[in-house]
Amino acid sequence: MMKDESFKEFVLDQLLELDDVEARRMFGGYGLYQDETFFGIIHNGRLYFKVDEHTVAEYRKRKMKAFRPNAKQTLKSYYQVPVEVIEDADQLYQWAKKAIDRRR
Repeated sequence: MMKDESFKEFVLDQLLELDDVEARRMFGGYGLYQDETFFGIIHNGRLYFKVDEHTVAEYRKRKMKAFRPNAKQTLKSYYQVPVEVIEDADQLYQWAKKAIDRRR
């Protein structure tokens, strides 16, 4: 579980420009919230953001997959964020904003 802990800290550091972002424990990982808006999931060292019909194409274009916490369950409204986006704080901020704005 340490991997998720250090990855969570890295993701939160990358999202410092977003006010009031916090990670709350859930289903063996973390849920990402801005205020009370749930917009992301950290699970098994991966980051997933909320998508909708307007934003999912960018994830699919990069061959990213929907969140699957186990073999029987897939959450098609959350897609994995590409590593190159996570490593670029400015890009990650933009992707996070889209995920948050879709929730409002």
